[in-house]
Amino acid sequence: MKIKIVNVILLVVAASVFVYAFFIFNKKKPIRYLAIFGDKSYEAKGGSTDTVYHTIGNFSFTNQDGKTLTEKDFKNSVYVADFFFTTCHSICPIMSSQMEKVYEKYKGNMAVKFLSHTVDPEIDTVEQLKRYAIKHNADANQWSFVTGSKKDLYAIARTGYLLNAEQGDGGPDDFIHTQNFALIDKEKRIRGFYDGTDSTDMNQLTKDIGLLLKEYDYKENK
Repeated sequence: MKIKIVNVILLVVAASVFVYAFFIFNKKKPIRYLAIFGDKSYEAKGGSTDTVYHTIGNFSFTNQDGKTLTEKDFKNSVYVADFFFTTCHSICPIMSSQMEKVYEKYKGNMAVKFLSHTVDPEIDTVEQLKRYAIKHNADANQWSFVTGSKKDLYAIARTGYLLNAEQGDGGPDDFIHTQNFALIDKEKRIRGFYDGTDSTDMNQLTKDIGLLLKEYDYKENK
C-alpha cells in the first residue's frame, strides 16, 4: 500500500514538473510570427521547391556624426528604415515624430536600431542631419540619420527596402517621397511595412518589433 502511495506521489510530481516545463517553454514562444516579404520560390535539384527571400543589399552611408555606416553595423539588430528630408514641411515632420515615439519605447536596447535616409543629400549635409537628430533626441548609436550619393540612396529605397515602386535612376529630376517604414530582421529580410504618418500603424510597428525580438529569443534559447 505504501509503495502504491509513493508511486502516485512520484507520478504527480513528475506530471507537475512536466506541466511547469511545458508552460515555461511555451510562455517564451511568440503568439504569432511576422511575415517575410519578397519571397521567391524556385525548383531545386531533385524536384523540391525551395524559397529564397529578398534581402537588403550591402550599403555604405554617412551618419549625423560623420561616421560611415554599413550593413555590418546592423548585424545583430533588427531595425526600422525610412526615407525623409529635413526641409520637408508635409509628411516628414509627422514621420520623424512618430519614429521618435517608437525609438523612445526601445531606447537603450541595442537589439533595436533605426535608420533614416535623406532623399535630398545636396541639402542634408552631415551638419544639417546632426541638427535634425538633436531635435528628435536621437542617439547616433541607435538612431542614425544618413546621407550619401543620391543614386545609392534611391537605389536602396527602391530595390532594397521596396518602399517606392516608381522607376528612377537617382538623377537630378528623380525624387522619392514616401511615408512608409520597413522593419528589417537580423537576416536583412523585410518583416513589415508601416505608414509612418498613421498612429495605428506605428502602434503596430512597436508591437511587431517586440514580437520579432521574442522570435529571436525563442529560437536562440529553445
